[in-house]
Amino acid sequence: MGKRHSPPPAPSGSTELVNLRDALEERYLSYALSTITGRALPDARDGLKPVHRRILYGMQVLRLDPGTAFKKCAKIVGDVMGSFHPHGDQAIYEALVRLAQDFSSRYPLVDGQGNFGNIDGDAAAAYRYTEARMTDIARLLLEGIGEDAIDFRENYSGDQQEPIVLPAALPNLLANGAQGIAVGMATSIPPHNLAELCDAALHMIQHPRASTDDLLAIVPGPDFPTGGIIVEPKDSIAEAYRTGRGSFRLRAGWSREEAGRGTWSVVVSEIPYMVQKSRLIEKIAELLAEKKLPLVGDIRDESAEDVRIVVEPRARTVDPEMMMAQLFRLTELEVRFPLNMNVLVDGVVPRVVSLDEALRQWLDHRREVLLRRSRHRLAEIIRRLELVAGMLIVFLHLDEVIRIIREEDEPKEMLVATFDLTELQVNYILDTRLRSLRRLEEMELRKENDELLEEKGEIERLLGDVAQQWKTVAAQIRELKKKYGPQTKLGRRRTSFASAPVIADSDLAEAMIEREPVTIVVSEKGWIRALKGQVADLTGLQFKGDDRLDVSFFAETTSKILVLSSDGKIFTLDVGKLPGGRGNGEPLRLMADIEEGAAIRAVFPYVPGTRMLVASSDGRGFVAGQDEMIGGTRKGKLLLNVDAPAIAALCVVADGDHVAVVGENHKLLVFPLSQVPEMARGKGVRLQKYREGGISDAKVLRVADGLSWKDPAGRNFSLGGAELSEWIGDRGEAGRPAPRGFPKSNKFV
Repeated sequence: MGKRHSPPPAPSGSTELVNLRDALEERYLSYALSTITGRALPDARDGLKPVHRRILYGMQVLRLDPGTAFKKCAKIVGDVMGSFHPHGDQAIYEALVRLAQDFSSRYPLVDGQGNFGNIDGDAAAAYRYTEARMTDIARLLLEGIGEDAIDFRENYSGDQQEPIVLPAALPNLLANGAQGIAVGMATSIPPHNLAELCDAALHMIQHPRASTDDLLAIVPGPDFPTGGIIVEPKDSIAEAYRTGRGSFRLRAGWSREEAGRGTWSVVVSEIPYMVQKSRLIEKIAELLAEKKLPLVGDIRDESAEDVRIVVEPRARTVDPEMMMAQLFRLTELEVRFPLNMNVLVDGVVPRVVSLDEALRQWLDHRREVLLRRSRHRLAEIIRRLELVAGMLIVFLHLDEVIRIIREEDEPKEMLVATFDLTELQVNYILDTRLRSLRRLEEMELRKENDELLEEKGEIERLLGDVAQQWKTVAAQIRELKKKYGPQTKLGRRRTSFASAPVIADSDLAEAMIEREPVTIVVSEKGWIRALKGQVADLTGLQFKGDDRLDVSFFAETTSKILVLSSDGKIFTLDVGKLPGGRGNGEPLRLMADIEEGAAIRAVFPYVPGTRMLVASSDGRGFVAGQDEMIGGTRKGKLLLNVDAPAIAALCVVADGDHVAVVGENHKLLVFPLSQVPEMARGKGVRLQKYREGGISDAKVLRVADGLSWKDPAGRNFSLGGAELSEWIGDRGEAGRPAPRGFPKSNKFV
């Protein structure tokens, strides 16, 4: 083996050897932190990402206040990129455009003039064609920025200062929401109603320990700029706001519009947030072409300034709820909007917060802004009081001051020595014009001095009283709510809440089939067909070979039928898929995976809520609900556990208070139905005891009505309540020989 050589030592001052793993970890971590804190996640205090904050501050520098003239977006983008945000003009312009779109921002921060895109998904015009200025909401975010309300830092080039966070006179994080993807984490915060957030903030000021559950009584959920209906359960919404993670099920707003002569259409007036209308309609049109929307006849876009999508049904008999349920399931008329309140707490630490934590971050920031602005104003007052005191001295010795200024070589030093003035006072006196030194000025200065002293006392009391500080913050919030309350166009809630109707897949399948009456016919050899209409006389019906009629009943094309096989399995069939009555039908085995050796023991219609008595040939059974029998696969469901050689023997409607069981030994037993357990599946309990043979037939009856049966000749027999007492006993007994006239076939029918 060759010798292992260590790397030569690095020449001094030229190259440094670094472990590759350590270098990659260090550099990737730096990149990740830079992306998280400097680009992707919003600050919990002002709810802005750096690019948005820099755009607003850049517009402040350009004096683009509300009411002023618009300026080209190219100028705004260029200044922001050159001074604060060196990440590309398109990234800045796209962020600016989104702030101006009233369908993207709940409370737009930019007032745009020109083509700023639309809800169809069309892009905005190039920035050389569009103009912009700030909105009133944006001015509130910047209010007090020149009064030492927040900290500044150097920009990327070090030649200017930019704000670390804005004063934010409104809870912008929740009001406008935020979207962002960082390295290993993301944020998704929906917009909310500002008036509700103000009420929640006031509640938190009055009740500092208020929880998220308390706030949800005031802020029920998001308020999207495009409206829509939130159909998420309240428990799920509460859990999402409690943990900071979850999602909201958002549906389009729609209404039924009558068109005359019994026709109607559905008009969609609100689409879910961040869904492009053109793409939505294109998707629905594709599904129509692929015949995946059998309930929809046509769709057209009649939108102008407002959204108006008209959906026409295929037939006037279509249920609009069913049609819309199908559209919600297959298109973006229903979306899930994620909630991931991952923000920079205190502008530094990325963390997922709850609703109350997010509001608390903003409230604490507003109190800090109040304190800093108050201290700034207090410093200004103290400085002004010093100047006013100096000017009052001038008025008291006006002639002497003028003489010193005119005659002395060093008037500044002489004024300081003569009147014991400060340097600040002397400089102000020397800079004052002579025409300002009039009698009226002295009176105004004394009045100003008194007012400043009063304001100084108020600010000092405010700085020393925490309760007064929160009272002032609450007053500011009330003013904000008054300006953007629910009575205003911008402030009223747009998104409503509702419970989504529960529509099962089976209901949708039924809606696709035209409802018509049919007669189900099953032969003894297991062939089935559906005759149109309700056919009472089946004597002329033809069967294949020596086959003949076994059972028939009325149903509808939207109904379901249940089939019990001898191995204890129950199968579900859709009547709409059964063969018609022109031929002999088809074998049931082709429609369900019935075992080769199993026989068909019962076929009956599914009626929701109906209970059935199920029994095996060895006399064991139980009561089962038809709702538990329904299945959705060809393989069926196991209903009755049977041990060979026993088989599933019968399944009859359990409508009554007693069970009549007759065995192959011609013995009859009647016992209370309450003695039979109700189960979803199982082996059951012994219904009647046999030495040899097994069960032949069973029937559920009402004792008050008596027991009836038919003989082979078709004659009806019955036993009244008193006559029947001889055969009444308890479940599991052997019973007594059947009464005279009972069929030798041991069948009730």
